[in-house]
Amino acid sequence: MQIKSNGITLEAETYGDPANPALILIRGLGTQLVHWPDALVQGFARAGFFTVVFDNRDIGLSQRCPAPGVPDDPDEIMTRARAGEDIAPAYTLSDMAQDVIGLMDALELPRAHVFGISMGGAIAQILALDHGDRILTDTIVMTAARPLLDPEHRAQILPRLIVRPETLDEAQDNWVAGHASFGSPGYPMPEEDIRAEARTAYARGSDAAGINRQLLATMAAPDRRAALGDVTTPCLVIHGIDDTLIPEPMGAEIAACIPGAEYHALKGMGHIITPLLAPTIVSLVSDFIRRNGG
Repeated sequence: MQIKSNGITLEAETYGDPANPALILIRGLGTQLVHWPDALVQGFARAGFFTVVFDNRDIGLSQRCPAPGVPDDPDEIMTRARAGEDIAPAYTLSDMAQDVIGLMDALELPRAHVFGISMGGAIAQILALDHGDRILTDTIVMTAARPLLDPEHRAQILPRLIVRPETLDEAQDNWVAGHASFGSPGYPMPEEDIRAEARTAYARGSDAAGINRQLLATMAAPDRRAALGDVTTPCLVIHGIDDTLIPEPMGAEIAACIPGAEYHALKGMGHIITPLLAPTIVSLVSDFIRRNGG
């Protein structure tokens, strides 16, 4: 369903009983709501949550958000970034956090639990920092609090994140390669299932320009480590020991910054939640929420 939120239109789906506590799942860079495993979404619904998934702005069936003068061409972004130039984004991660609040308003959810992965995990941190009165618990997964794309790390990480237009066959091959590079080796996903997921995402609205605008928002995000010391929302931090995209110590660092945060480092987990990994995540999150008033 299409929902007006924060002045734009977002595509969202809901699962479970609306009378149950709400849990909003926030995707990472360039991925869509169809990348959530059914075992995760339905698992949360069966665990007693009104589960909300949505496409972030600039991807899937949600609204595209270009801005005058903001590049989305990968070569221009790479050239300017390697030169050490700060590139003003079309929007910020704080704007994307406000999208979540707008989604809650549209669904008449005064407060909700949130669960964010990668870029969505950064958005989840911002929600705890700026909208703590609306957040019941905050689960922060496979992400970092420090800028990953500072000059020290930019040359290594940026080429793995920048996106170019691709054909359907390329989209499938690239998603298979992504699983091989930064997936979850202890919880593998069959190649045909990976390809089917890529076909579905491609048909819904894969958009290189939009993904690169999300990337610019991520690059422009400030260091949150000091600010996280003021968070009072109960926080669960989960990170994969086998994450080759954002190393596990980045997750441990987040947990160390947030007073009272609970931390789980999972062996065999990389930077993708696969169907085989989903039950473990559902169990950890459901237990944490139950122990923290959910």
